[in-house]
Amino acid sequence: MTKILVADDEVDLETLIRQKFRQKIRQQEYEFVFAANGNDAIRKIEEHPDIDMVLSDINMPEMDGLSLLSALAASNPLLKTVMVSAYGDMDNIRTAMNRGAFDFVTKPINFEDLELTMEKTIRHVIQLKQTFKAIKENNILKMYVDENVLNFMGSREYEASLTDNETIEATVAFIDICGFTAISEKESPDTVVKLLNNYFDVMVKEIIAQNGIVDKFIGDCIMAVFKGDYHLDRAIDASLAIRNKINALPVENNFAPQVSIGINSGEMISGNIGSATLKRLDYTVIGDTVNTSQRLQSAAGRGQIVITESAYEKVKQSFQCEKIGSVALKNKETEAVLYEVLN
Repeated sequence: MTKILVADDEVDLETLIRQKFRQKIRQQEYEFVFAANGNDAIRKIEEHPDIDMVLSDINMPEMDGLSLLSALAASNPLLKTVMVSAYGDMDNIRTAMNRGAFDFVTKPINFEDLELTMEKTIRHVIQLKQTFKAIKENNILKMYVDENVLNFMGSREYEASLTDNETIEATVAFIDICGFTAISEKESPDTVVKLLNNYFDVMVKEIIAQNGIVDKFIGDCIMAVFKGDYHLDRAIDASLAIRNKINALPVENNFAPQVSIGINSGEMISGNIGSATLKRLDYTVIGDTVNTSQRLQSAAGRGQIVITESAYEKVKQSFQCEKIGSVALKNKETEAVLYEVLN
């Protein structure tokens, strides 16, 4: 259900809205909350934090719609507002847009146009929420969003997330760019960062295409996590695609990029790890399965995708693999039998 706040001092508008959208209200597609002015709207948003969008008039007592826009932009950056006003001149439209309005509908209201505008706004809000969730999961929130969105998370949510831990079955892939340290020592910082970001972008697209999560960037390595159905198969598919795409990239600055990849599947702990004092937590996975994945990557050569024997037994009907043999892995008492995934 989409919850919509209507801020307007016209007393008959509530009745009109309820009549025009009675079917969607009855089918529980829309729920409306009404406010008489900007101040009342802010109070209603505090009472209903799950409001998805706002329909606001411009000319209202106490606090007008343009002032409401400014207040919402500072306190609720994910909330989108459509202005519904008789003041349809270009100055008002430009002012509203500059203050963060998503769209503008003029009075007298054409309800067919209003509904289309609302549907478009709701789709945008849903996309924003999905993107916000993905950014949180990928632990790159602080890199790409402004301070208002970080504040929007709120300290209570952050503290509560400390206990959001579970044991899961998943697959972890460590994907390293071979030999990149050498180029980082002889090229300019701008060149190094540009190259690395370009390589990471190629890799991330393939991880996302297989519904994987970029857990973290570690130097010139990516740690990716795959959950859900066929998580091991999807991790291997993503890794094969990454290897092919990276191999196809042109030589730049006398550097031909290649990757080495370690993949391991099994039980691990998923939760928020970090410091509550610093308010810096990583939503990540930990455990022996994760550590072994990193050891496998270390054992992999250029262009190799390495898995354990137990993983091979699970995927041998789907992927062509070749036995590497027994290899001693760091901090492991016994040698592990490893396989290379060819295609």
